[in-house]
Amino acid sequence: MARNFLVVDPVDGIDVLRGLASPVRVKILKLLHDTGSQNINEIARILELPQSTVSANVSILEDANLIRSDVLKARKGNQKICHSNFDEILVAFKDDIAPARGGQIEVAMPLGLYTNCDVVAPCGLCTPDGVVGLLDVPDTFLDPERMRAGLAWFTRGHVEYQFPNNAKLANSDVEAIEFSMELSSEVPGTSADWPSDITLWINGIEVGTWTSPGDYGDKRGVYTPDWWKLKGSQYGKLKTFRVNGTGSFVDGVKISSISLKDLDLNAHHSIRMRIGIREDARHPGGINIFGRGFGNYDQDIIMRILTAR
Repeated sequence: MARNFLVVDPVDGIDVLRGLASPVRVKILKLLHDTGSQNINEIARILELPQSTVSANVSILEDANLIRSDVLKARKGNQKICHSNFDEILVAFKDDIAPARGGQIEVAMPLGLYTNCDVVAPCGLCTPDGVVGLLDVPDTFLDPERMRAGLAWFTRGHVEYQFPNNAKLANSDVEAIEFSMELSSEVPGTSADWPSDITLWINGIEVGTWTSPGDYGDKRGVYTPDWWKLKGSQYGKLKTFRVNGTGSFVDGVKISSISLKDLDLNAHHSIRMRIGIREDARHPGGINIFGRGFGNYDQDIIMRILTAR
């Protein structure tokens, strides 16, 4: 089942921090997390709080987008049903956000800092020091230790990352957006001939698919740690997905007609990049994503926004 995560930068996430800055509101969030959706009366009863107190604090949580509410008909009038928007909330400074010279904004996103995941085994995560949790158990992708991950693999599904839309904040015109990462197919053991259709989405729009030729294990990756078995995936190919005014490309080769106009980046405060294997992929050969401490490039997932000079 897909899980939703929220990464909050204290610099620009004041509304969220305000939503969390109350024992009552934290109790409401924990209750919704533990028990699922509840109406206002049930929240008040379970937490032994006045209904007016619960209603006021629910409004603050709604303003912070930490919960959402539906108004449904009840036996007498209407009732407000509250739902938690996120399964996990992480507060972290985005120190890697830095505008580059020459009309370019670059953000380096650690591999394990995904905000949403839905993966199918075989799957797993590794840090440069060891395996995270249990292999081939999708729930391991919820382990807090994932934040240090340098290698992730799964057969079907996706991981999704939420990047800040700094071009919107800077009121800059975007000419192109790029995502760069080291990728390969995933097969038990390795095989240089194991095609896999790896698809990228931006803000929910399918940008296009690159077919990875294989899963490489002929030699140890330049940065892959010595403890990682030689029979395991060692490195991938560094691929750059780019969307500009004329379409979408991988390393300069056009993969679709999806353009910047289709993405409408100015309508979004963040940029959500999803990478994974479609359920109906023609070549469902899994995916390895290499981050820092693994593979041949020792880099995070890089987003570049190219702006008008």
